Amino acid sequence: MEEAKVVSLKPIEATPSTFKDYGQVIEASPDGDEFGPHDAQLDLSKGIPRFYIMNIKNRPLKFSNITHHESVTQCLGSIGGHSWYLGVAKPSIVESNEIEDNAGKNIVQSRCGHSYVPPAIDDVRVFMVAGSKFLKLNRGTWHAGPIFKEDAMDFYNLELSNTNVIDHTTHNFKKDNGVVFLIDD
Repeated sequence: MEEAKVVSLKPIEATPSTFKDYGQVIEASPDGDEFGPHDAQLDLSKGIPRFYIMNIKNRPLKFSNITHHESVTQCLGSIGGHSWYLGVAKPSIVESNEIEDNAGKNIVQSRCGHSYVPPAIDDVRVFMVAGSKFLKLNRGTWHAGPIFKEDAMDFYNLELSNTNVIDHTTHNFKKDNGVVFLIDD
């Protein structure tokens, strides 16, 4: 078997403007502020929301798998505001009424039932998240991580109670494209 090609990616600081194609960066706002566009615009309508703390160990600065969730937005943030990274690619879900319009594209049917176009190597970006903020991922945003330098970190996660069981589509860049991504930081 051939050795995987290493693609090195420089992290981009996650800000509302740099991350807008993938979701939102949510930062602290004064107590009493009313709901507005600076708040997470969530879609949790297809199930029971689940808010929990994940303890993650040994996530070195590389990845080859990237995942998306078709049915839900997802929020991730580190407990304590420690720096972390997230690999992303834009959503590529193909709605059933759009399949004929996407002729010539590599449309794949997920084991979860929906159709999508696998993310392209050149479309993958890495964001660095630092401080007391979290990321809200748009429905269908491809993501790899959280990834971090420490041995272990805790993250809060908001998704649906069954997201990782029935709404978890993964693309394996190493197997399908011969590529592993390395975060150059």
